[in-house]
Amino acid sequence: MSDNPKFEVIDRRKFKADEEHESREPAEQEPATPAAASEPAAGPAPGPRLVVNEGRREASGASAPPAETAEEMPPLPTPEESHQQKAAYDASAQRIEDLIRAQNPGVGAQPPMTFEHLVQQFYLTAMLQMGAAAQEGETPRVDIVGARATIDLLGILAEKTKGNLTAQEDRTLETVLFDVRMAFLELSKLISLQSMPSPPPPKGR
Repeated sequence: MSDNPKFEVIDRRKFKADEEHESREPAEQEPATPAAASEPAAGPAPGPRLVVNEGRREASGASAPPAETAEEMPPLPTPEESHQQKAAYDASAQRIEDLIRAQNPGVGAQPPMTFEHLVQQFYLTAMLQMGAAAQEGETPRVDIVGARATIDLLGILAEKTKGNLTAQEDRTLETVLFDVRMAFLELSKLISLQSMPSPPPPKGR
């Protein structure tokens, strides 16, 4: 692998905005011409090309008032309803596990989920979004916006659980958060360097 790999950057907001736009379009209206079709047929630019959807950005900024959001929320379940649902969920999950073990006798019981599993899931998601799953010689597919969101969620988790974790849980969370933030800094720096325009060639003497 070369020292300066190329990245294909994915902005999930663009796909989401396209889906919302298509759902609002009348059936008889012709689909809008993709933006890529109007671009000149030039060679591929070095490094990633960050796609920003302005319509999606404006829509995300227009948030509903807190009062309206509260009214749209369903009523809280009663303690009895929560207890019954939890019991039904546990029984259903056990039936699924019994079916899996019946078809695969060599598979043992699944370990219970812990806080470390939750942190590890966030870690794997962030690293995959930053292109860690790319094979040798392949162009990494980087979802830099999604990676930032996942890392921010880890930061929220650390803030909200402060003082409520065991020493091992706190160490795992802080180590993972430091690791993914460092990976994000290195990746964003590389993307910025690759996105900078090349300097003009020196003039002949």
